[in-house]
Amino acid sequence: MSDESAETRARILELVHDYDKTKRQDVVFRPGITPIWPSGAVLDENDRAALVEAALEMRIAAGAYSRKFESAFARTLGLRKAHLTNSGSSANLLALSALMSPALEDSRLRPGDEVITVAAGFPTTVNPILQCGLTPVFVDVELGTYNTTVQRVADAIGPRTRAIMIAHALGNPFEVAEVAELAAERDMFFVEDNCDGVGSTYRGTQTGGFGDLSTVSFYPAHHITSGEGGCVLTDNLVLARQVESLRDWGRDCWCEPGETDTCRKRFSYKLGDLPYGYDHKYIFSHVGYNLKTTDLQAALALSQLGKLHDFSAARRRNWRQLRAGLDGAKALLLPEPTPDSDPSWFGFALTVREEAPFTRQDMVNFLEERQIGTRLLFAGNLTRQPAYLGREFRVSGELTNCDVITERTFWIGVYPGITEEMTAYMVSSVQEFLARWDG
Repeated sequence: MSDESAETRARILELVHDYDKTKRQDVVFRPGITPIWPSGAVLDENDRAALVEAALEMRIAAGAYSRKFESAFARTLGLRKAHLTNSGSSANLLALSALMSPALEDSRLRPGDEVITVAAGFPTTVNPILQCGLTPVFVDVELGTYNTTVQRVADAIGPRTRAIMIAHALGNPFEVAEVAELAAERDMFFVEDNCDGVGSTYRGTQTGGFGDLSTVSFYPAHHITSGEGGCVLTDNLVLARQVESLRDWGRDCWCEPGETDTCRKRFSYKLGDLPYGYDHKYIFSHVGYNLKTTDLQAALALSQLGKLHDFSAARRRNWRQLRAGLDGAKALLLPEPTPDSDPSWFGFALTVREEAPFTRQDMVNFLEERQIGTRLLFAGNLTRQPAYLGREFRVSGELTNCDVITERTFWIGVYPGITEEMTAYMVSSVQEFLARWDG
């Protein structure tokens, strides 16, 4: 870059920071008027500048920023490999598809094999099981933590069960160390869906490092964002290679875009029924996809990554304020962290008790009218959703608590954009609602 270009670039980025200041006016919170969203991205001038800087370099595909983020994020979670994708949903699809790779030989998953998962959650933890021709085995959860238990998972294992794929509920870790140990004992794969749990710990270890593979989402609702985006992480280099191939059209070559002959034998391969010397850049070892992200998204994610610690602290602070303020609310079941965990909370779940004199809808309507955003605990009992009617699955035990979640559970926000003043207003609003029904 010439001195003139570098100077121009510096001026542009300085103007971006100035522009951000003109756009970022102090917002005065007005109770009942200012919306309190349950989730959302928290972006600053550095994020805006990161996007513009990547745009100035015309980073229109995955490249240097993507590789830099993958390396930094893998280090953050203490893992060897991270592969960016275009969404957390794609990350889940890639993780499970990698376990079906022919490269795993006899240990790979095959159509018809069973995968244990939770019935109450977000569909994209379950969808890849069906999309890969596998069979979901649904287990129930505990109310309060909204996670399943290792005992429920163990009880669900059958002759065809080959894998476990579970998400941390609203950032609250499930018994992930015990599930990982169970999977190892039974020679099963374990995919840890960490999309809602980045920054959480279980027994002092960060979530995302317990599974054979783990997944993350960078959608704006999540702990850090790239707009759209996701990631697959692993310590297993063989699995990492399958993820990369499946993400990148299924090709056998591992050259980055714009690179050539990294392996030093581009025209020396003999694979499949292809002629000797067929260009390795166009040899495909998987029926894959194109699920890559762009450097623009990676640049934003890289900027956000530096704020992860502060974001997690804010989520914990807001959750604690809600929990303390609502303690003793007899008509509500309040959330609890899983023992031995320190969640980086995604949301604050509330379950209306069966004996309460009001319904969930009564409470949701009241809060929404006061501009307090609410969300249900995602899909509730997935087996009752229209998308899964007629699909092949197995249920282990009863799904009693998943049905309770479907009928009586919702959550409110704790994301870093919510201030202590907003949280206090949420507490007082819930208290006011409960007082209307007291006695």
